[in-house]
Amino acid sequence: MSSTGSGRGSARARLLTAAAHRFYVDGLSATGIDTITAEAGVAKMSLYNNFASKSDLVLAYLDARHEEWLALYRRRLERSRNPRQRVLAVFDAYADHAALAYDHGFRGCGLLNAAAELPAGDEGRVVVRRHKEEVESLLVGHLRDLLPDQPDVVRATAEHLAFLLEGGMARAGLEGDDTRLRHARRIAADLLARL
Repeated sequence: MSSTGSGRGSARARLLTAAAHRFYVDGLSATGIDTITAEAGVAKMSLYNNFASKSDLVLAYLDARHEEWLALYRRRLERSRNPRQRVLAVFDAYADHAALAYDHGFRGCGLLNAAAELPAGDEGRVVVRRHKEEVESLLVGHLRDLLPDQPDVVRATAEHLAFLLEGGMARAGLEGDDTRLRHARRIAADLLARL
């Protein structure tokens, strides 16, 4: 790879890191391009050499946030030995995300925070919806392993757990820590023990 390619990759990574930080702390609308480029330590032109627009940068941020969560989930999944533990790995990954170091504390799901600022029909909202659907699909898969002959119970329970997870995440964001996520996990574990 040429040194120009390396510099561009490095600028792209710095821009994504700066954008992720500022978008989470200040929100999408309140974060301008100048703020991102200043924090990344790159020229404004570097942003446009790597992203077609701020909207393109927002989409890259949302994709990176999704991948960040998936990495936390996969680490939890590696330690899970049965379907119940695999369901709880989803809750644990959300709690792990909440426990990361954030300026001014945890503010909730970065994807949902971003989606709340985007207009209906925006491509970014589609990315967030796909993430939430994937999380529910993971729950369905683990519950199907637990209850292979009960597809209706699997679907209803996965939806119930997804609502529990999102409610716990919303409250954790409002309260600034993972306490509500730990409570949601405990409720999920109790529900799973009764299946």
